[in-house]
Amino acid sequence: MRTETGSGASREGRAELQDILDFLREGDEPVVHRLDRLGRSTRDVLNLVHELDAQGASLRVLEPEVTTAGDLGRIVVTVLGMVADMELKFIRDRQRAGIEAAKRRGVYKGRKTQVDEERIRQLVAEKVPKAKIARDLGSSKNTVVDIVKRHRQAG
Repeated sequence: MRTETGSGASREGRAELQDILDFLREGDEPVVHRLDRLGRSTRDVLNLVHELDAQGASLRVLEPEVTTAGDLGRIVVTVLGMVADMELKFIRDRQRAGIEAAKRRGVYKGRKTQVDEERIRQLVAEKVPKAKIARDLGSSKNTVVDIVKRHRQAG
């Protein structure tokens, strides 16, 4: 048995999934608890099912119980993949709406800064190049530029 706890939203960084795909033989049937654990993109799920099919393997989903061993199972997996895709879109839409509402109320300020803004302003005043400041402080140049802009707008 092999398990993976990564997100199904992307195939990147899913070494365990790749190991399973590389190990599969004809007649094998990998099992996933729910289809959205395998992938949230309909295209990605269907690509995985196609890869399994090309190797002579099928996929079994436990909730709801379905297998791609037959034609009906492939149709159900396609529909479930589309539902998972829509669910991810709905989650992102609700998250975006919540963030926008919080910003309007003035309660969402984004992530707390990880750099010393005062030090950045001091180095900029000393005419140190922004790229050097970013390198020296372990930040990005965009972060330095954003801090300088905020300081100019506030001052």
